[in-house]
Amino acid sequence: MHARKTAIAASAACAFVLLGTGSALAGTGPAPAPDARRAAPQSTAPSAEGNPKSLKARVAGVCSDAYQIGTTAYIDRGGARAASVKQFYSPRCKQNYGYVWVWQSFRDKVKDYDVSTGVYSYSRDEIVGQDWWSQTNAQEFWSLPAGTAGECTAAVGQLRAPGDPLAGQAMTSKRC
Repeated sequence: MHARKTAIAASAACAFVLLGTGSALAGTGPAPAPDARRAAPQSTAPSAEGNPKSLKARVAGVCSDAYQIGTTAYIDRGGARAASVKQFYSPRCKQNYGYVWVWQSFRDKVKDYDVSTGVYSYSRDEIVGQDWWSQTNAQEFWSLPAGTAGECTAAVGQLRAPGDPLAGQAMTSKRC
């Protein structure tokens, strides 16, 4: 009898591990803890982490409660990291956003590059909210709002230096 109870408990534990927690729609994944959100600085300075309260974020229409979802992806050029790509979600506005942060080490070497970012929708098979910047030397880039909260999504970013025939690109993890 004891062996049978142990086997049933082990089977249940294995099933729990295999089933996991299920899938989550964009924005339904773990949000920052409420205390962490309140403790976050109210600065409007741009940052590598992505600040939805920065001037460029506001100009792009990013809602101030947006937070990062999924993993950070990286654009490499010549074996060195050149930019970070992130996806953000706003629970209040129910919008997703792509974000690209060009690293200072790249900016120190390359002037007037091209950048784009947006949110890839797996169900639509298209990039939503995409925006482009040509011949810029800025560091922070936000896509336009993407109404993709109920879809599987990933942020995409591209960075092309003058003389490069193709842009380097990266895509964050898929969020469902």
